[in-house]
Amino acid sequence: MINAKDWLEFGQKFHGHKCPAMPNGLRVAAAAMNALGVERTGDSFLHAFLDLGENHCATCFADGVQVITGCTLGKGNISKTHKGKWALTLVDKKNNRAVRVTPKAQAMMANKKTKFFTEYRMVGIPPTQVPDDVVEPLIKKLMSAPEEKIMNISKVFSYEWSEEKHSFDGFICEKCGEMVVEQYGRVKNGKMVCIDCASK
Repeated sequence: MINAKDWLEFGQKFHGHKCPAMPNGLRVAAAAMNALGVERTGDSFLHAFLDLGENHCATCFADGVQVITGCTLGKGNISKTHKGKWALTLVDKKNNRAVRVTPKAQAMMANKKTKFFTEYRMVGIPPTQVPDDVVEPLIKKLMSAPEEKIMNISKVFSYEWSEEKHSFDGFICEKCGEMVVEQYGRVKNGKMVCIDCASK
């Protein structure tokens, strides 16, 4: 069993500030992994789909998911669906199974009415400048709440995964001299160039 509390300190160091959204990601991701019966991935056998979008509150949720699952931008096994939600669909690619976990809307709305949001974040104060006595109670409450109070966990369902192979082919752009993955290359005036140099 994955325990989100074991990852809180590391998650806060990785994330760079204290807030309730990153721990929410820890909790949701731990619940998803426990539902699937999987461990943190060092390879790419898990894939996390986050229904997050851009430029909205609580996208810090994603860092909690990355920390717990091992699904990272660098490994290419985490994706945003750009739906403006906070749901996680975690896919076990080895066994073609998945689970969807969402924070309860009521719990999130209650969170948005706290001082952390109303007196600090919503008026433009950076999260690093929110006093500990304002944010710590939110984190403690979230980390100790029973799962059924703060999230919805779907039944595990079938998910057929088809994956493109990683490319190891590359070339050196004949204009800027930078390394380029082959399928992103362009031909300009008879030279193999990168997208940036092709557009100039």
